[in-house]
Amino acid sequence: MKIVSLDSVPATKPEMEGMTGVTKQVPVGLADGTPTMSLRVFTLEPGGYTPYHSHPWEHINYILDGRGVMVDADGKELPIKAGDYALVLPDEMHQFRNTANVAGNSHGAGSSNDADSGNGAGSSNDADSGHDVDSGSELRFICLVPKDKE
Repeated sequence: MKIVSLDSVPATKPEMEGMTGVTKQVPVGLADGTPTMSLRVFTLEPGGYTPYHSHPWEHINYILDGRGVMVDADGKELPIKAGDYALVLPDEMHQFRNTANVAGNSHGAGSSNDADSGNGAGSSNDADSGHDVDSGSELRFICLVPKDKE
């Protein structure tokens, strides 16, 4: 059995094209001998985003703190907030974006409409986008994946 506080789990900055302002923690995973799953926690700073990508495994997510959007295969921005659950199916295009304002920038990072830029589709930080805009909070979520995808 293992009980751990997230505050005591080291954070790393993943190096992936199309990603900015993201840290990752693995409170429970391979190092603990998990038989099938790993639990990761991602924190996106205001304006931060994950790559717009797909992969052949599912992941189950729970939003711990903050708010933002998930971008789907059609480029549609689906609002997410603390307390929401989200399922990403195998091979489903997706991206997580923190829509909180970046100081001095009302649009934040990743507001390009160019899908080839790796930033997903559409602006999610604009007051006209229909999404709530926070004033600087982090977006933090759990991402449960098969252990070999940690």
